[in-house]
Amino acid sequence: IRYRCRFARDIRLLFRLGSVSTLLIYMIAIPLGIYKAMHHGSGIDKATAMLLAIGHAIPVFVFAVILLVFFAGGSYWNIFPLQGLTSENFDQLSTLGKVKDYFWHLALPLLASTVGGFAGLTYLTKFSFLEELGKQYVLTARAKGLGERQVLYGHVFRNAMLIIIAGIPAAIVGIFFAGNFLIEIIFKLDGLGLLGFEAIQQRDYPVIFGTLFIFTLVGLLLQLISDLSYHLIDPRIDFEGR
Repeated sequence: IRYRCRFARDIRLLFRLGSVSTLLIYMIAIPLGIYKAMHHGSGIDKATAMLLAIGHAIPVFVFAVILLVFFAGGSYWNIFPLQGLTSENFDQLSTLGKVKDYFWHLALPLLASTVGGFAGLTYLTKFSFLEELGKQYVLTARAKGLGERQVLYGHVFRNAMLIIIAGIPAAIVGIFFAGNFLIEIIFKLDGLGLLGFEAIQQRDYPVIFGTLFIFTLVGLLLQLISDLSYHLIDPRIDFEGR
């Protein structure tokens, strides 16, 4: 019963932390990548490239430790809590207070997982759009008098997004499991990755197989969603015809 309760709680934490961080990464990376492609070589493109290179070079766990040192009472400011998901008086708070307290505790873990994940996706988006912008059909569309927004979202977007969609399963699995596992250890969060790691140390085989089953199931579902998204983005891709 104890393992069942913890397993259910860890799965909820996994999907909450992973889904929110993934959503933030894609909300930042795709618009930024498109903007960098449309303004390639500009000052903003070069400045953001430097920041992205730094964010990509710093490992997730190193950035998490830096956040703890600076903002969780390490050596500078004590703004955010050091560990855990809720405060001691969580049950006494109002509904709005519980929501604020929960996201106050998740602020640093989300920031650490987001910064380490959106650099690669931003570059993938940028170079995917740059490749499409240099093709002949874009020149033809511009020659016909179409505006840049019509060319970008009416023609380029559909073709450029195929490469990004292809990398979604691997990116999400990495964010959910590899990145969150380190975040869980540093911020003392009881998650599925930490549970699996402790089970390996203790040779608890039922828990090991349970976590592996969840990892594999999520990976297969993400791959299926990715394949179905191909047809939604580009109707020319027809699986039934093949």
